Amino acid sequence: MPTTLIKICGISTPAALDAAIGARADFIGLVFFPPSPRHVDTWGASALAARAGQRIGRVGLFVDADDGLLAEGVQAGRLDAIQLHGAETPQRCAEVKARFSLPVWKALPVAKAEDVARADGYQGAADLILFDAKTPSGSALPGGMGLTFDWSLLAHYRGALPWGLAGGLNPANVAEAIRQTAAPLVDTSSGVESAPGEKDVDKIVAF
Repeated sequence: MPTTLIKICGISTPAALDAAIGARADFIGLVFFPPSPRHVDTWGASALAARAGQRIGRVGLFVDADDGLLAEGVQAGRLDAIQLHGAETPQRCAEVKARFSLPVWKALPVAKAEDVARADGYQGAADLILFDAKTPSGSALPGGMGLTFDWSLLAHYRGALPWGLAGGLNPANVAEAIRQTAAPLVDTSSGVESAPGEKDVDKIVAF
């Protein structure tokens, strides 16, 4: 059975970073979105990137960001990939990919089969699709709220792009999520926290 890649998103402290590296996660996520309790500024991202070195991949999460903010995050976090978590179109994803010469991950909110089908529209524009739970209308955050969606929507998914699963994953349900979907990558944030934005070392290890 192929190994499932693991991303621990919303890393903002040295302790959480060390836990993710120690648990052999493949990626950490650095959130460049001020409304989020997991937001890191450029100074914090730079310090975490220096501490991480080459020991773990770094993905920067942005929400409908302009090129200036993207450039700051890419440089400060020494990013290996850019995750676009807003309403970015395939055209915008392609622009970001071309401008920064980095892989682009596009998060898509899922509530029904039609949401999954949207992924094919990003072929050639994004490098990976991250299927996440759709947040309630009017929510200030596009993710990180501990919500899941119906995993059976992905049970037979054979899309054109590499993909990953996010949305409410935690140590108690991640094995079942992988069993149901065969997700090549799983992404957790609130599922390994003791409070919003506060990563729990033991939960990271358990995940």
